[in-house]
Amino acid sequence: MNKKDLGLALLILVVGAVVAMINPRFLSRINLANTANLIGLFGLFSIAEAFVLVTAGIELSVGSVIALLGVIFIDMIVVQGVPWPIATVIVIVIGGILGSIHGWLITRMKLQPFVVTLCGLLIYRGIARFYTADGTAGFSYGDNFPVLAHVVSGRTAGIPHSIIAFGVLALISWYVLHRTVFGRHLFAVGKNEEAARFAGINTQRTIVAAYVICLVLTAISAIFLAMYTRSVHPASHGNFYELYAIAAAVLGGFSLRGGEGSIVGVVLGVILLQVLQNLVNLLGIPSSLNFAVMGSVILIGVLADNQFNRYRERKRQSRMANSVVSGAEQTG
Repeated sequence: MNKKDLGLALLILVVGAVVAMINPRFLSRINLANTANLIGLFGLFSIAEAFVLVTAGIELSVGSVIALLGVIFIDMIVVQGVPWPIATVIVIVIGGILGSIHGWLITRMKLQPFVVTLCGLLIYRGIARFYTADGTAGFSYGDNFPVLAHVVSGRTAGIPHSIIAFGVLALISWYVLHRTVFGRHLFAVGKNEEAARFAGINTQRTIVAAYVICLVLTAISAIFLAMYTRSVHPASHGNFYELYAIAAAVLGGFSLRGGEGSIVGVVLGVILLQVLQNLVNLLGIPSSLNFAVMGSVILIGVLADNQFNRYRERKRQSRMANSVVSGAEQTG
């Protein structure tokens, strides 16, 4: 855990303590379980976004993909009668295909990630609305999928399965990003794509893989969220979730310039955002201000990141200057 992560963990403890003092209900078993469930649900696609941000890319279609794959998943198991394990595989495969398309457009067609994923945001939302004729995809009275509901929405010893899935995914992602050659390639591409190419890294394949991983994890998140809400209205389901994911990653130390960040930081960023969300709810602050809070958090995170980078650059230049002076004195 680096200094950024320690600072974020301390901030979470301070905010949590303040919230608990303002409203003791924050520490109630029900509230903690519900908060943990939301941390798991929102954490899944936040980690997905991190894999793209580290390459200096961005994925703005996360919310629309969650809406599209959510209505497809519910339609397959409720209307089409597809067994839910097969429907799960199909949804994950679709997520991988969408990710490969994004990666291909960015690497082969040389389009900007912002443009590609912004178009995806609009396209997938439109397809989702057309797919349901702008209606709601949901479970009718009598529809029952007990095994699926237990696996995705159930709890073990009071612990929501979503937070367990988030924890497992976080551990795997931490290992992949920080302990494998592929992870080092992702950081290298984000730091300097041209230098990474000269170093022998297949930068195009690495970037495509990042977008595939991102939307595969988003597809898994879509299934969890569809079972959590039990109904998906394509016009609103998943709205602004991509901004939530970016906010969590930026708070966790991922730079929008790429080449920086840690999975531990993303986990802490998700927790902090949910604690703040819980604070808004417990204080009775209008829910319409949720996005204002999120936007403020993103702005503060970016400002802090810029200041930290400036400080680090000044420190590096100071060390270099001292080294030059010291070398000159020794020569003299």
